[in-house]
Amino acid sequence: MRLHIVAVGRLRAGPERALIDDYVKRLDRTGRPLGLGPCAEHEVEDRKGGGMEAEAALLARTCPAGAVRVMLDERGTVMPSPDFAQRLAKWRDEGRQDVAFFIGGADGLAPSLRAEADAALSFGAMVWPHALVRVMLAEQLYRAATILAGSPYHRE
Repeated sequence: MRLHIVAVGRLRAGPERALIDDYVKRLDRTGRPLGLGPCAEHEVEDRKGGGMEAEAALLARTCPAGAVRVMLDERGTVMPSPDFAQRLAKWRDEGRQDVAFFIGGADGLAPSLRAEADAALSFGAMVWPHALVRVMLAEQLYRAATILAGSPYHRE
């Protein structure tokens, strides 16, 4: 099952980029034998300044047809890492080919895009910088793969 991180904004070289690249590399190595991966990043920018709706249109265009759509949103479900791993495994076992995780811009995700979500996920009630949300998502995807693989990386 292919994984997609679909985000508003371009992430330049720096510590966040290095962390994401490291976790995605680990995910690909650990997850591929489990049917998770590869993981691809899709970055969009609204150069015309159309706001959330324009960003939503750009984000939707990058999402593969038929993908499970997961919105990263502070109003989403907070779940423990093992539950997240089981959710990914369930989608994989159902034969879903793609899961796309959407990260909005400074104003979040447009209501029209959130309405199309198959799931909404939150990393807590606090608002996080978008670059850190990408890092946290990449790490949680890797952690999910290690949980499913029975690796000691995740300890409860």
